[in-house]
Amino acid sequence: MSKQREKLFTDFPPVTTEEWLNVVTKDLKGADFRKRLVWRTNEGFHVNPFYRAEDVEGMPALENLPGQFPYLRSTRKENVWYVRQDIDVNDFAEANQKAVALLNRGITSLGFYLPDEELTADNIAMLLNGIAPDKVELNFNTCIFHIRKLARLVVDYVTAQNVNVMECLGAIEFDPFRKIQKLGVDEPDWAELAVEMVQITAALPCYRAITVTGDQLNNAGAFAYQELGYSLSYGNQVLSKLVEKGIDLSLAAKKIKFELGVGSNYFMEIAKFRAARWLWAEIVNAYRPPCTHDCDNKAEDGTCRCAAKMNIHATTSRFNQSLYDPYVNLLRTQTETMSAIIGAVDSITVRPFDEAFETPTAFAERIAVNQQLLLKEESHFDKVTDPSSGSYYIETLTSSLAEQAWKLFLETEEEGFYAALKTGSVQDAVNASADARLHAVANRKEILVGTNQYPNFGETMSAKIMEVRGEEYGCGADEGTSPLKKLNTRRLADPFNELRLATERSGKTPRVFMLTIGNLAMRLARSQFSANFFACAGYELINNLGFTSVAEGVQAAREQNADVVVLCSSDEEYVTVAPEAFDLLRDGRELFVVAGAPACMDDLKAHGIEYFIHVRSNVLETLKMFNEKLL
Repeated sequence: MSKQREKLFTDFPPVTTEEWLNVVTKDLKGADFRKRLVWRTNEGFHVNPFYRAEDVEGMPALENLPGQFPYLRSTRKENVWYVRQDIDVNDFAEANQKAVALLNRGITSLGFYLPDEELTADNIAMLLNGIAPDKVELNFNTCIFHIRKLARLVVDYVTAQNVNVMECLGAIEFDPFRKIQKLGVDEPDWAELAVEMVQITAALPCYRAITVTGDQLNNAGAFAYQELGYSLSYGNQVLSKLVEKGIDLSLAAKKIKFELGVGSNYFMEIAKFRAARWLWAEIVNAYRPPCTHDCDNKAEDGTCRCAAKMNIHATTSRFNQSLYDPYVNLLRTQTETMSAIIGAVDSITVRPFDEAFETPTAFAERIAVNQQLLLKEESHFDKVTDPSSGSYYIETLTSSLAEQAWKLFLETEEEGFYAALKTGSVQDAVNASADARLHAVANRKEILVGTNQYPNFGETMSAKIMEVRGEEYGCGADEGTSPLKKLNTRRLADPFNELRLATERSGKTPRVFMLTIGNLAMRLARSQFSANFFACAGYELINNLGFTSVAEGVQAAREQNADVVVLCSSDEEYVTVAPEAFDLLRDGRELFVVAGAPACMDDLKAHGIEYFIHVRSNVLETLKMFNEKLL
């Protein structure tokens, strides 16, 4: 049977790339192929509409197996990841009960955010009561000034449990540059703290002590190549400093953990994780870490290849979570989780869908857990390692993204990541990317379903918003003295959220009437476009099937007490119907809008018509203007 399948394709003659391009060009009727079908990514390289085997010839993954250096495909042979849930600890006994319940629901990794004023051996014991440290990945975080105390308490507790420490996995999440990135406050003693963290946790060989928080860059709006390039520079800065201060190279490399975000660019995110492992393996390998024990994963020259394995914890993005239509956040986080799993990360945290407007409910947290479990238990994503291998598209994305990230890495290395943070060049670059993405959302070049496209105009959220916990521990930071630049903290949806909240809180909901007339196809298309446009501000929409005359439509609009009248017709008909409608409404309170950008626009403007909405409109700025006039 297998031989018959092989013969199936040999019955067809091979088709060259040139022949494919000829067919495409013919279908495009002579239009420029590169302008019509080739698009440029935010990462700085072009993507073609199709790829072939010749495009991936010579790429490293083609001869690489999962678990083999340079780990492009995975650092392990099987695709088993840790399903992680984070717990904000206020009461240690309650946190323990929650943790045990999560373990019974299928969680295999726990993250604890601990209050620094209650760090005692008794409280750690209470927190971990009934939790086997050699069966569950355990991760701990607290204020940077108390992180060493926390590390000592955890090490003391785990080593006293009479378990094999080589089977105890976890991390004490010390982030040397957290304060700079989030608060603009320097931590000049970061290198000494890093050395201490490595020394303290040396008794737990499989515990990571230093966390490279690339997810902070992701949450600030960084493009994938920036998150990757800067994270690599961050990791190399820490690694080189540890070695400089006398820490064994292999030990130093094995103490570093990477936390990366996962955005909604599905295939790009898969490529990002694959490229991350590949590039980090090459960076560590350049140091030639020696292998001090008998191991089957060492190079011929004795270099330790295990030290070059990147440990990645992935967290779904905060940046693209929306306030309105929050259940769409479930769709975003699900595809993001799929990207991370296919990209073969080591552990994943899924953000609850309601995190943007409230302290996550028990329901939201349970759904977040189940999202991973569904992919594991029902979709069987854990049964195949790196299924994207050999995909011409994903292999090309991986190679192209790695090239762009490597360029940024080398540029950053010229001054060093820490120095780049102090001068603000990292923050400036990431914040510029965030601004570009916010502008793209305002113009609907980047789509957020439920926010700037297909919004539910009848939804209200102002009453649901409550104070939520800040994501970072800012202990020891004086907000009044932040001499260094900080990363952006705004979400993509925030400008539209503010727009709709302004409508809600005004106590008035403007009514938008679609005056549809003439050409059936054009009036329907333009009324749908216009309804979608004004719904982004939470306006009430009044759609119509069509009117036989302009006067009839104007009368109906006034009977409905419309605040905005949108004329929806064809470009040819606008020449006569737009001036007629405008004249009938001239003395009224209604704002008159023409849907589209007709060739006669200048003539219509000369007639006195001011407002036009079309695909090139800045949706956000236009709606802000209408809010100012109507509210």
